[in-house]
Amino acid sequence: MEYRILGTSDVKVSAITFGAWAIGGWMWGGAERKDALEAILASYDNGVTSFDTAPAYGQGLSEEIIGEALQQIPRDKVQILTKYGLRWDVKKGEFFFNSTDNAGNPIDMYRYAGKESVIEECENCLRRLGTDYIDLFQIHWSDKTTPIEETMEAIALLQQQGKIKAGGVCNYTADEMKAAEKVVSLAANQVPYSMVLRDIEKELVPYTRQHNKAIIAYSPLQRGLLTGKIKPGHVFNDGDTRAGNRFYTDENISRINAFLSGIKPLAESKGATLAQLVIAWTIQQPGITVALVGARNAEQAIQNAKAAEVVLKPEEIMFINDRLAQLELVKPS
Repeated sequence: MEYRILGTSDVKVSAITFGAWAIGGWMWGGAERKDALEAILASYDNGVTSFDTAPAYGQGLSEEIIGEALQQIPRDKVQILTKYGLRWDVKKGEFFFNSTDNAGNPIDMYRYAGKESVIEECENCLRRLGTDYIDLFQIHWSDKTTPIEETMEAIALLQQQGKIKAGGVCNYTADEMKAAEKVVSLAANQVPYSMVLRDIEKELVPYTRQHNKAIIAYSPLQRGLLTGKIKPGHVFNDGDTRAGNRFYTDENISRINAFLSGIKPLAESKGATLAQLVIAWTIQQPGITVALVGARNAEQAIQNAKAAEVVLKPEEIMFINDRLAQLELVKPS
């Protein structure tokens, strides 16, 4: 496993980090708690030291599971990355969307990052995680009703108090990062990035590379699509947000699977799965610091961690990139 510093902070994380949304259940179906705990511990045993979660993932459940698992590991050997700014328990800020909790009860999600709310959320996160500090505290989504400077004042205060080591953002533009930087030095921006979704390479990656900020890439497998296991005609479960998404039309699934068939021999030559090859490609892209990958059980966790052992030569990355350049996805009309 390779370990990388987040920006100019003191936080060093594993290049492959455990993404804990799925184990929280919310919008993902969840996992058996025993399996989730085993997945976290298996990740650590295979070199993954960093765990990314959020209060919204199961309305606290994901953080509680992470906290329970990490009681079995020395705290200074792991890095806890969590978030703030998505509230379901108060109706403040910017309405985001309607949802349901794990019990099927309706909830309203709000983006809210007022100073007092950020401080309150930090205390709640620390309690659920069973720790006295958070390595990286990230705003989950921007809140247009609160000045960025006010939000970041809370982060600066929490850093001074030793409750967080570093502050980060998620889903921020370069301009939003610039505004935040007037108050605090950001460590990282967590954004979607995959072989088939590379929008951030235009503006965000050049900005973060120039200013020495980390990029934490989420959904590097494009929510399962880049494993090759999803076939045309796939029926998604009720509530699965992939249904109707432009990437998951039969035509685009077919085109992506054809691309994957073309790079599969490279994966096989390295004794790797397609998913491992995709993860390895992701963490070897310029400006990409971390790939977030989820697992519902120990076997999945081990397979994810082993992607770090897949070393790609420059000409192999070029081979993949050339194939990607030929991949044309159908855009919605």
